[in-house]
Amino acid sequence: MSATAPPEAAAPVIPAVMDVLRRRRHGLALGALVALATAAYSLLGLVKFATFRATTFDLVIFDQAVRGYAGFGAPTEPSVGMQYGMGMDFIQLADHFSPIVALLAPLYWLGGGPQSLIVAQAVLFALAAIPIWHYAERRLGAVPAHLVAVAYAVSWPIAQAAGFDFHEAAFVPLLSAIMIERFDARRPLLGVLAAAALLLVKEDMGLLLAGFGMYLVVTRRRLEGIAFILFSLGALVVIRSVLMPLAGASTTGFHWAYGNWGATLGEVAVAVLRDPLGALAQSVSPMVKVNTLAFLLWPMALTALLSPLTLAAVPLVAERFLADRPQWWEPGHHYNAFVVAILVCAGVDGAARLAKRFPERGVATHWAVAVCLIGLTLVPRFELGKLLDPGYYDGEPHIAAAREAVTMIPDGVIVEAANNVGPALTARTTVLLWGPQAYDAPWVVADVARWTYPFGDFGAQQRRVDEALANGYRKVFDRDGYIVLNRPS
Repeated sequence: MSATAPPEAAAPVIPAVMDVLRRRRHGLALGALVALATAAYSLLGLVKFATFRATTFDLVIFDQAVRGYAGFGAPTEPSVGMQYGMGMDFIQLADHFSPIVALLAPLYWLGGGPQSLIVAQAVLFALAAIPIWHYAERRLGAVPAHLVAVAYAVSWPIAQAAGFDFHEAAFVPLLSAIMIERFDARRPLLGVLAAAALLLVKEDMGLLLAGFGMYLVVTRRRLEGIAFILFSLGALVVIRSVLMPLAGASTTGFHWAYGNWGATLGEVAVAVLRDPLGALAQSVSPMVKVNTLAFLLWPMALTALLSPLTLAAVPLVAERFLADRPQWWEPGHHYNAFVVAILVCAGVDGAARLAKRFPERGVATHWAVAVCLIGLTLVPRFELGKLLDPGYYDGEPHIAAAREAVTMIPDGVIVEAANNVGPALTARTTVLLWGPQAYDAPWVVADVARWTYPFGDFGAQQRRVDEALANGYRKVFDRDGYIVLNRPS
């Protein structure tokens, strides 16, 4: 008698093997995308660092905080503290509540510095493609999910954030995508943990979680949604009104920008409830806000408007648009990275709803192709497009002078450095931002040939150097506008 199994017994094994092979193939494709995205984001940031286009505000800020955690001490930010008039021991948690950056401290144990923060940010941004793919695969299928993952990877909010130093926003796309995907899979434990981690990213993340709670309520998960709303708003109040003041912040924080609505969170909430039309009008004026909204919604072919998940992004967008800070309204910088993963998933959900309505028309695949193409067409307009320009890698002619100026500064000293020079010094000195106010640091690296933040006018930069020379500093380097000053002991 033969012990060989009958042919029909082997039949069920074949689909299982094929499924494993299919999953492995999709996993390899997704892994390749994550690796490629990581490389692109890293290259974008590292080239800016090497060519003196990174800035003290904000790369040095986070380098100083993480360096403090790495030394098992307080996350002090001398650069910010002196700027605020709070001293050299100012704690980062009073500026923005971002204890999650302590997770990056091991990079500094391995000898890392500001460059390692740039690479870590690139990895975090790229990893968000994984939960986004799983969310899209469940709704649209594997192939459309890959196209959605590409659309996320080339999205302009991620490009802008990757091209502007390092920020706590690096953690948000990954954590918010995990939260959304796990709740969608009806396995919320990891989603709850991701939500809790979001509260450690920044003091306003309670708004994001409250928006997600509204989404849960609307989608008939009322108990979970109400719990999210109550807990997140409670955490928001505790963080802003208790924890940050304990760290040294004022009662409203150093970035309060809602004086036209009120002096506290409660006053703003009451004012908006009393005048919702006024709040809505301010949210679309001036026109730059409408442009930003259009850029946020268009990459997903507007299908995010068909999904209640978009509610999760509304509070954070409203927070920016109701403020009196024009830099918060624009597509630039890193602010839109806080909501990009939400809007990508909302776009997927909206497309899935369309596909159910028109099941015979291949809506899912056509939509996924469209959003992938839209994302690619937007690349040249934003930061990732710079990687396609050979001139981007050379930098400006004055960079050679900047590099030489940096070599004049000895290790371990306190130095006031021009905004674009500080990142090159922060690994071996204590960097303060060179500006209109003098801090009497023993070393100064000034730039009098180009406007530099935070000066209000260009002429003030030369006057600042002249004042330093009149007060006992001596000039030890002067080339292409870069001037190094030293005050004898």
